[in-house]
Formats: sequence, C-alpha cells, structure tokens
Amino acid sequence: MQRKFRLLSAATLSAAAVTAVTAMAPLPASAAPAQAHGHGQAQAQVPARPKPAQRAAADTATEQRQVMTYWTERRMEAAKPLDAPKPQAGLTADAPEQGSSWTAPPTRGQSGGGVDVQAARSGGETWTRGGAVARTTGRIFFTTQGRNASCSGTAVTSANKSVVLTAGHCVKMNGAFHTNWVFVPGYAAGNRPFGTWPATRLLTTQQWNASEDINFDVAAAVVAPLEGKTLVDAVGGQGVAFNQQRRRQMYAFGYPAAAPYDGSKLVYCSGRTFDDFLASKDMGLTCDMTGGSSGGPWMLNFNESTGLGTQNSVNSFKYNFATNWMFGPYFGNEAQAVYQAAQSTNSL
Repeated sequence: MQRKFRLLSAATLSAAAVTAVTAMAPLPASAAPAQAHGHGQAQAQVPARPKPAQRAAADTATEQRQVMTYWTERRMEAAKPLDAPKPQAGLTADAPEQGSSWTAPPTRGQSGGGVDVQAARSGGETWTRGGAVARTTGRIFFTTQGRNASCSGTAVTSANKSVVLTAGHCVKMNGAFHTNWVFVPGYAAGNRPFGTWPATRLLTTQQWNASEDINFDVAAAVVAPLEGKTLVDAVGGQGVAFNQQRRRQMYAFGYPAAAPYDGSKLVYCSGRTFDDFLASKDMGLTCDMTGGSSGGPWMLNFNESTGLGTQNSVNSFKYNFATNWMFGPYFGNEAQAVYQAAQSTNSL
C-alpha cells in the first residue's frame, strides 16, 4: 500500500503523518432484544436511519467452512495490521449527524456500580481481570489486497445475537471489501477458546463506503452461528449507545499487534475523552495501543468487576506526531444505522 499509518499505521497529513489502529459470563439464550432507555421501545421500532452500505460475505455453509479452514494458527499469527487511512481534506468538514440519545444495555447484568471508572493511566496495559470483556472482545482476521491482516472487534447486544462492531477500515479499504473475514472472541496467544466465527455480511457507513471519510470509520459484521449457538449466546454482548455526550470517561480495548505489542493479549486504556482539534470530528483518548487494535471498543460506564460496559466508539486512527493519543469516531445517526441494519439481518 502507498498510504501508511503507524498504529494503526502512518500517513501524511499536511506535514504530519497520521496513523490508524487496526480492536463473561455466558448470557441466557432467552435474553430479550435491547430497548431504547427511557422509551421502552424495541430495537425494531427505532426510527429508520440512512441505509448503510452492505456486502455479502461467507453466506453459505460451504463458504463458511472454507473460511474457517483457511484461518490456521500459522496464518493468524502471521497476519499484520493494516496501513490505515488518514483524515482527508474536504471530507472532514462533515460531522456525524446527531439525533436522540439511544442505548441498548449489555445482554446480561448492569454496567453501572461496582468499581468506579479510573482516570487515564499510562495507556496500553494488559487486561488481566477477566470478566465479560475478555470474552466479548476479540481479534478480527481477513484478507485484503492479497495479504492477511488483523483488527479488533466486539460482540454486542443485538436482536439477532450475531453482531460484531468494528472500524470501517476493518471491513473495507482502498475501495474493496475484505474477504475471509472472521471474528475470534477471547483470543489469547493463539488460542481460540470460543471458536472462529465467519461473517455472513459486512456493513459500513455510506460515508466510509464512498470516500473513506475518517469521521465515519464505523462498521459491523453479522456472523454465522457456530455449533448451533449464536455469538451472544456463546460469549455475551456488550451494551451499545449512540448520540451520547462527548468528553466522558471511557475504557478502550483492543489487540494491538504492532511493536511493542504482538497481538497475543487483550490491552486496554482508560481516561476522559477529548475532542480532536486538528483534522477530524472524532473523540480522542490518551492511549498507547498500536496497529491491530483498530475496531476495538470504547466503552462508557465500564465496570472493572464484571467486565461489562456500553460501547460508544471504536479505535480508529492516530496522528504520527502524537502516538499517545488514540482517536475514535462519534457514534451518531450513521453509526446507529449500521448497528440497526446489522441486528435486523438474518445471520444464517
């Protein structure tokens, strides 16, 4: 690739380079679909949003077997982070559309209470407390332009119990959707404790699809059931929220695979977010994660005791001159449209 990001990788922004990162207890099978807080509306009743761009992936049993066979341990360990895109002049003027606040809680348990959210640490520490986040967060593997690459993602509460949220460049980049796309929740040093889940459909915002606008670097994948179970039934699901207030305390998780990390462990950062004052409309967080963490979740109201929280952004990019800052897109109407379309898609 010609464009490079460090963290996610390295690209030139004016005179500066930009980089992008490329990120429980079992839930009852009877968990009810999420509802909009304060309104009692089922997800399907939420007003329609602009339709996202979609692409079929491994949507037949034969294709799913082929994809699962393709991803040997050797290929996963050899997968490298993407060279990610940068903010583009003329595109970043448009901010995500903001509508009514909407939240779907974790599929099981409450995310509030317990251990309080902490202030920013020296970002990029290994997560060792287990809990739901160690099951719902995982590595994403795919093939793009003839090579194998990795990102991060999260299983979230959804009507079809089969949705993974990630970054837009983790499903499509340089004009083409990725192939051989799988999600490996709970990945740990080559181990796949909860299996390998092939995507049946990939979705992203219209803005990312059309011009790879970094402000809309959001995507979702619908994954096929594995051994008769849906993803959320197998590992649980984090909550998800849209159109929330900015500058809040958050935790970010991912599987950074570029030095000094190697993709073998779940890593996290935490602190209060700030608004990007340079070239995007994104939110920023002090965080040292590197390439491979792209797509990992940013969570509000995260409880260190249970590992449950409410996803409100994803790891997206870094500026090459400020490697201790991570940036993630604002979850507005466009991101919500991707989620709503994904959760209403048949996972078979």
